[in-house]
Amino acid sequence: MAGAAYLTLALLRLLAFSVRTPAATEDEFLPPVTILKPIAGDEPQLYEHLASFCAQDYPEYDVVFCLHDAGDPALAVAERLKSAFPQTTLRIAIGNNAAMANPKIANLAKPGAEPSGDVVVVADSDVLVTSQYLRALVAEFATANTGATTCLYGGIPNASFASRLGAMHVEDEFAPSVLVALALGPLRFCLGATMAVRRSVLAEIGGLEALGPFLADDHTLGELVTARGHDVTLCPYPVKTSIPETVLAQLWPHELRWARTHRAHAPAGYFFSFVMYALPLAALYAAFARNAFALGVLAAVALLRIAVHVAARRAMRVRRKADWWSIPIRDALSLAIWAVSLFGRSVRWRDIGASVSRRGEFVANSSSTGTSPP
Repeated sequence: MAGAAYLTLALLRLLAFSVRTPAATEDEFLPPVTILKPIAGDEPQLYEHLASFCAQDYPEYDVVFCLHDAGDPALAVAERLKSAFPQTTLRIAIGNNAAMANPKIANLAKPGAEPSGDVVVVADSDVLVTSQYLRALVAEFATANTGATTCLYGGIPNASFASRLGAMHVEDEFAPSVLVALALGPLRFCLGATMAVRRSVLAEIGGLEALGPFLADDHTLGELVTARGHDVTLCPYPVKTSIPETVLAQLWPHELRWARTHRAHAPAGYFFSFVMYALPLAALYAAFARNAFALGVLAAVALLRIAVHVAARRAMRVRRKADWWSIPIRDALSLAIWAVSLFGRSVRWRDIGASVSRRGEFVANSSSTGTSPP
């Protein structure tokens, strides 16, 4: 019943978000923007994703492509973009800040990548946006107390079933959970697909270096910004992010890392988050109770869950074919990941083995090898 109540609230929040539109940007409020793009490896559709940030309908912005080393194959993609977009100020920063435990922040907080804009945007390399992206973000800073803003995101799956399940996770489960959290209190975290912060506020919290020890740099940024008395807002502009996994064996450790990271930052709330997965709980109840009331509960929960799936697709501007038939598999997988995440703290970030401390700190295993993630 608690799960049904959660699905009802999630549905209402998704419907409300789907009718929101980004605020209009006043012509007199168009501050310079720096976009920091951490890159590592030649990912699928990398050129197209990065190019979407180079073709913004915005008067003054620069893009900094950050790579760990000159041998990275993504360097050729960054150089192609410099040639393809001569009207856009593009920089390439190569190097690694060895003092940073978080590999993504180690790629960003280094000489040559210093932001010059009044607003600093950090967006992952697998994110795709439209030309109105920057205007939507900057409009959030028209309110003086806004220190940072962030975006929800939908998935861009490949042809595999595992990838489609991954897209359902970010759209049907993660996005609604953020909207429900926002209904219960002010936003105190950012989302890694897009983190935008005033450069003055970033300096106030200690710069990107302040995020270096932590696995969830997005969550930490929001905490530090709100701790200084500034607001974090949710921009009503959903972005798209690639779901690269092709088999369940790749999707499981990725989602388990997210789960254990969330557990580290909000252990009490995470423990009770199993109520999000009302469908498998209702199915278990019906299997054991074996009465008409239990079947009625199961039917009601199933209808609510399908409604959330449809509403989430609308809110995240998803145009691919609906995956409503995969809902039982997706929810059962999520409930299993939740249960496993309660035991242990080990995670994998690409091919780096690590653990997440009780404070959310990133602790890489000494035996880890391979290419550093962005």
